[in-house]
Amino acid sequence: MIAIKLAETEAEVRATHRVMVQLRTHLDEEAYAAQVALQRAQDNYHIVALFDDGVIRAVAGFRLATGLALGHYLYVDDLVSDATVRSKGYGAQLLAWMGAYGKEHGATSVHLDSGVQRHSAHRFYLRERMDIVFYHFRKAID
Repeated sequence: MIAIKLAETEAEVRATHRVMVQLRTHLDEEAYAAQVALQRAQDNYHIVALFDDGVIRAVAGFRLATGLALGHYLYVDDLVSDATVRSKGYGAQLLAWMGAYGKEHGATSVHLDSGVQRHSAHRFYLRERMDIVFYHFRKAID
């Protein structure tokens, strides 16, 4: 049975690390828990997990934001399915859940960035009817 739930306690957040670390490989469990706590306090960041028969199979991190260019939107910072069970629709279910959550909270669109090397992810997002609408630029601050 599929269940999608927000991770609200530190223990629930830590339970998502096993899947999230497959995307954010630089974060051990301690650093992950601390970073999530910081982002929650500063950016209203949320972690949501998809469970299949009680096992976490996919995880996403997101936040609601408002800006002059985009209005009120939901931004997906992180979205990953467990590598051992990819292509089972878990990512699509989480993305749909976040869209519904955003709509319920007044957002009019869902946005995310995806690394240029993540071709499989790009195919997934296009399949989910997302559009490529921006380039994202970065410059290190010396």
